[in-house]
Amino acid sequence: MSGLTIGAALRQAGALIGRVDARVLMCHVLACGTSYLIAHDDRPLDAKQTAAFDALVQGRCQGRPVAYLVGHREFYGREFLVNESVLIPRPETELIVDLARQLYPEGAARVLDLGTGSGALAVTLSREWPEADVVGVDASVPALDVAKANSQRLGAQVRFCESDWFSALSDEPPFDLIMSNPPYIRESDPHLAAGDVRFEPTSALVGGRDGLADIARICADAPAHLHADGWLLFEHGYDQAGDVRSLLATGPFRDIQSWRDIARIERVTGGRLDAALAQA
Repeated sequence: MSGLTIGAALRQAGALIGRVDARVLMCHVLACGTSYLIAHDDRPLDAKQTAAFDALVQGRCQGRPVAYLVGHREFYGREFLVNESVLIPRPETELIVDLARQLYPEGAARVLDLGTGSGALAVTLSREWPEADVVGVDASVPALDVAKANSQRLGAQVRFCESDWFSALSDEPPFDLIMSNPPYIRESDPHLAAGDVRFEPTSALVGGRDGLADIARICADAPAHLHADGWLLFEHGYDQAGDVRSLLATGPFRDIQSWRDIARIERVTGGRLDAALAQA
């Protein structure tokens, strides 16, 4: 693509990776918005810009996610840093933030984000709910490094802790809300060999043979870390809502229900700790 104008380079790349991805990659190289690309369609790229754009296009041709190539992804109106250590934030996960604010419309609360990854949930909730005391945990140190960087650059107040689910939280007071986007894909799911998922950390994706191993573990251990009437919320697979409701029903939870995401798929399921059942 050497010596090409912005427009010509975009047209060539678009034929390989699609117009939208090509524009995102060009915006990253030029540190500009899409309006600049339109207004400067005939501007020539210099050698450094051409090489950088070529490398990104090659990476995309090999299947690498655009978010990893440019190093960030938008979530709830904010730009989060991402790399291969964390899952790429997705729009459907924003539902948990919306539900948290619906369930706790005002006042302070203690919130735990299990498997925080990039920190998208924890950081967003901290910014949207300044009164909340938010704790984010992850078993992956590289993931926590990304989450801490996002918290700092976005001005959030989140405490992060290395922990295999609840293992390092024995000294923490109970929480009012525990939320999690845990691994929930089945080991045999063919989607693991397709699309962006191929490049994301397997440990953050696969939840055992049936995809429910981590959700079951959290359901069993969460009551010891919840206040009475505290909520436990999960993101889960498109066909797992019934299974997650059943897991919650085997424990001391009430008001069990599922909520639909922007695609009208039951994406989040939760329940409220019943203190009487917990003590039985």
